[in-house]
Amino acid sequence: QNLAVAEAQFRQARALVRAARAAYFPTATVGIGVTRSRSSSTIGLLSGGNVASAPRTDFTLPLAVSWEPDFWGRIRRSVESSQASAQASAADLETIRLSFQAELAQDYFELQTLDAQRQLLNASVDAFTKSLELTRNRYAGGVASRADVAQAETQLRTTQAQAIDLGVQRAQREHAIAILVGQAPSSFSLPLAPLAAAPPSIPVGVPSELLERRPDIAAAERRAAAANAQIGVAEAAYFPIVTLSASGGIESSSASQWFTWPSRFWSVGPSISEIVLDGGLRRAQTDQVRAAYDASVATYRQTVLAAFQGVEDNLAALRILEDEARVQAEAVKAAQQSEALTTNQYKAGTVSYLNVITTQTIRLTDEVTAVQILGRRMTAAVLLIQALGGGWSASRLPAAEELRARMDGRSPSTEEGRPPQAEQTGAPELGPRR
Repeated sequence: QNLAVAEAQFRQARALVRAARAAYFPTATVGIGVTRSRSSSTIGLLSGGNVASAPRTDFTLPLAVSWEPDFWGRIRRSVESSQASAQASAADLETIRLSFQAELAQDYFELQTLDAQRQLLNASVDAFTKSLELTRNRYAGGVASRADVAQAETQLRTTQAQAIDLGVQRAQREHAIAILVGQAPSSFSLPLAPLAAAPPSIPVGVPSELLERRPDIAAAERRAAAANAQIGVAEAAYFPIVTLSASGGIESSSASQWFTWPSRFWSVGPSISEIVLDGGLRRAQTDQVRAAYDASVATYRQTVLAAFQGVEDNLAALRILEDEARVQAEAVKAAQQSEALTTNQYKAGTVSYLNVITTQTIRLTDEVTAVQILGRRMTAAVLLIQALGGGWSASRLPAAEELRARMDGRSPSTEEGRPPQAEQTGAPELGPRR
């Protein structure tokens, strides 16, 4: 539903762009009126006359047209602000989509990690079953104690319980994946797929490319651009408002005479208005939008810093986990050798079964730890790809021309077969434009 909310907000932002662009064009109104009136007869008596007023009916059909030329750039900057806000909404949509993709990948790798652990536990159950049979045979032959049999059976049942318990976590991960792909958990299932692949090699690129790939950075930059344009809107309020208007139509006391030439009327002319006293309202509004711009620039800078931190955090995690995985692999190899040696010694009767249990437990723990480290590496790789912006690039933002084309119901024009690019994808200017 978060994705649906973001998509609806983007459509809302596009509608606001259309509303802002409408101010470029004249407005025309037409109406029809029928008025029945009678003037006061006492007016004539007070002035010494005796005028009898009779009721009359007036029929009017006026048409009025007005247009405000954008001399001071108020409409232009308002359209710029709306377009930048629409592009920010598009980037927000990409941010949520990228977050969903990363969450889906993490859930799937966690499920594979659980499958790999389950595979190890099942293999250990098979091995411990054979060890229990061996111990029972040795007990029957009088070379092992009853305690050895009890210890072997305890180890087997404990491992079986651990394998069954992983089913709870796997079901939760499977249900989470079902929700993300839009299916009912009860009818969704994934086959066992133990994690075995190594993390992919991820090209990090140069830091400047991060500004082009991260949708949240693009959204913050576009909001700063929108706030910058609002400064121009606020400053345009200091200048006079020029309006060109014209009106005309027909007016008559008889409906039958509406469309006769003598019933016509018209007027045309400009008007200029200027606020001479507002109690500091325009100054306060200008200060407000300037403060909003400063806040948006600070938010943009913080977003960039957080993006760099996310990349560095996951790069460090991948590097450290790679070293840990290498050492853990050596620990697994040593534990397997120790288990084999101890088992042979137990068969030869030189050590107790407690030594076998100890080495088997260490081996299983090391193998599970190695699988968990691999799962953490895959999760760190997913988070790194998300921190780098995934497969998203800022050029996918709808440009101003594309927004206008969508609103006009036509395909955006291209130059030499290339798609239109966003107006601005780098850092916003640090000073307000006028």
